[in-house]
Amino acid sequence: MASSLIRGARYWPDTHALELCFAGGRRYLYVGVPPSVAEEFRSASSKGRFFNEAIKGRFDCRPLRDNPKRDRPARPAND
Repeated sequence: MASSLIRGARYWPDTHALELCFAGGRRYLYVGVPPSVAEEFRSASSKGRFFNEAIKGRFDCRPLRDNPKRDRPARPAND
Protein backbone atom coordinates (compact mmCIF):
# COMPACT_ATOMS: atom_id res chain seq x y z
CA MET A 1 0.00 0.00 0.00
CA ALA A 2 1.79 3.10 -1.20
CA SER A 3 0.53 6.11 0.74
CA SER A 4 2.19 8.94 2.61
CA LEU A 5 -0.73 9.03 5.08
CA ILE A 6 -1.83 5.42 5.55
CA ARG A 7 0.57 2.55 6.18
CA GLY A 8 -1.91 -0.31 6.35
CA ALA A 9 -5.55 -1.32 6.49
CA ARG A 10 -7.71 -4.29 7.48
CA TYR A 11 -11.43 -4.73 7.02
CA TRP A 12 -13.85 -7.07 8.77
CA PRO A 13 -17.02 -7.35 6.64
CA ASP A 14 -18.92 -9.24 9.35
CA THR A 15 -18.69 -6.26 11.71
CA HIS A 16 -18.28 -3.48 9.10
CA ALA A 17 -15.08 -2.37 10.84
CA LEU A 18 -12.10 -0.81 9.06
CA GLU A 19 -8.77 -0.58 10.87
CA LEU A 20 -6.33 1.98 9.54
CA CYS A 21 -2.70 2.33 10.55
CA PHE A 22 -1.36 5.79 9.81
CA ALA A 23 2.18 6.67 8.78
CA GLY A 24 2.94 7.97 12.27
CA GLY A 25 2.09 4.56 13.75
CA ARG A 26 -1.29 5.34 15.29
CA ARG A 27 -4.14 2.93 14.58
CA TYR A 28 -7.85 3.64 14.52
CA LEU A 29 -10.93 1.49 14.08
CA TYR A 30 -13.73 2.96 11.95
CA VAL A 31 -17.08 1.35 12.70
CA GLY A 32 -20.07 1.08 10.39
CA VAL A 33 -18.06 1.17 7.17
CA PRO A 34 -20.06 -0.59 4.44
CA PRO A 35 -18.28 -3.20 2.30
CA SER A 36 -18.67 -0.95 -0.75
CA VAL A 37 -16.73 1.88 0.93
CA ALA A 38 -14.03 -0.55 2.11
CA GLU A 39 -13.68 -1.88 -1.45
CA GLU A 40 -13.49 1.64 -2.89
CA PHE A 41 -10.79 2.44 -0.32
CA ARG A 42 -8.88 -0.71 -1.25
CA SER A 43 -8.92 0.16 -4.94
CA ALA A 44 -8.39 3.93 -4.59
CA SER A 45 -5.27 5.25 -6.29
CA SER A 46 -4.82 7.73 -3.42
CA LYS A 47 -5.63 6.14 -0.07
CA GLY A 48 -5.09 9.40 1.79
CA ARG A 49 -7.38 11.39 -0.47
CA PHE A 50 -10.10 8.74 -0.31
CA PHE A 51 -9.79 8.59 3.48
CA ASN A 52 -10.14 12.37 3.79
CA GLU A 53 -13.10 12.56 1.40
CA ALA A 54 -15.09 9.42 2.24
CA ILE A 55 -14.12 8.09 5.69
CA LYS A 56 -12.77 10.80 7.99
CA GLY A 57 -15.58 12.35 10.02
CA ARG A 58 -18.24 10.10 8.46
CA PHE A 59 -17.88 7.01 10.65
CA ASP A 60 -17.47 6.45 14.38
CA CYS A 61 -13.85 5.82 15.20
CA ARG A 62 -11.76 4.91 18.19
CA PRO A 63 -8.03 4.72 18.75
CA LEU A 64 -6.54 1.25 19.11
CA ARG A 65 -3.88 0.00 21.50
CA ASP A 66 -0.58 -1.56 20.50
CA ASN A 67 -1.83 -5.18 20.55
CA PRO A 68 -3.80 -5.69 17.30
CA LYS A 69 -5.11 -9.15 18.34
CA ARG A 70 -6.92 -7.63 21.33
CA ASP A 71 -8.52 -4.94 19.16
CA ARG A 72 -10.29 -7.16 16.65
CA PRO A 73 -13.94 -6.10 16.60
CA ALA A 74 -16.32 -8.44 18.37
CA ARG A 75 -18.86 -10.27 16.29
CA PRO A 76 -22.42 -9.11 16.85
CA ALA A 77 -24.46 -11.27 19.17
CA ASN A 78 -27.06 -13.52 17.59
CA ASP A 79 -30.56 -12.33 18.33
